Amino acid sequence: MAAYWIAHVTVHDAAQYQRYMDLAPAAFKQFNARFLARGGEATTLEGNVFQKHVLIEFDDYQSALACYHSEAYQRARAERAHVAEAMIAIVESL
Repeated sequence: MAAYWIAHVTVHDAAQYQRYMDLAPAAFKQFNARFLARGGEATTLEGNVFQKHVLIEFDDYQSALACYHSEAYQRARAERAHVAEAMIAIVESL
């Protein structure tokens, strides 16, 4: 059953964030991730306002979780840590 990362991000330093963008694709490729939405027009109706919204599909919940905890993603995440605010949830499909 498919699972999804739902991520909301606000970037404070675009140059440093690019380092995250350079590293993260290796983790997504390793776990067969498919981007369904990334950026584009968005309207926040409730809750915190973020600049970017991303929806990533994985084959299953365990793959989505393993991707997040993978060495490759954690290396990318470290580059993002102090230059962006992020909220990431993993949700299993119905």
